[in-house]
Amino acid sequence: MATPVKWVDVKSNSNRKGYVMISRLMCCVISGVLMAAVPAFAADQVSDTNMEILKEKLKADKKLLIAGNMELTDAEAKQFWPLYDSYQKDLDGINKQLGQTIKDYAENFNKGNIPNDTAKKLLGEALSVEEQEVKLKRTYAEKLEKVLPATKVARYIQLETKIRSLIKFEMAQQIPLVY
Repeated sequence: MATPVKWVDVKSNSNRKGYVMISRLMCCVISGVLMAAVPAFAADQVSDTNMEILKEKLKADKKLLIAGNMELTDAEAKQFWPLYDSYQKDLDGINKQLGQTIKDYAENFNKGNIPNDTAKKLLGEALSVEEQEVKLKRTYAEKLEKVLPATKVARYIQLETKIRSLIKFEMAQQIPLVY
């Protein structure tokens, strides 16, 4: 499983000893994403009900992680959280596309060597997902800059990027190379 990760929670320049431990959250997030996105590579299937419960728990844990690191004023929070929820909804659409691409890859991988035309199609889909993620971040960074200071916008995008990076790292370890 993932190594524990510590993110420095610098609430003030004089107090840099506070850490937010996210290893448990990241293990849950990574496990949930892998169970949802890579079922064709895994031996066990999780029931739809259990998967929905896990997804809701992960969403709540992620929101707590974000809240614990953003240090929003009441006025900022009132404007930030609706944008956060909207971003998560849009990100969920991208996640579904990624999950479908991984599922398609798994189905083809399990048949043997992947033909060039199939590899090209899957590569295009994977790159499209990456492009959509960057575009989504830019779109929401611009929206957030209208309601938050730039440092808090940057912090939020950093948090999202770190979480996605850990998930992608774990997925990369689980998904075999194309042959």
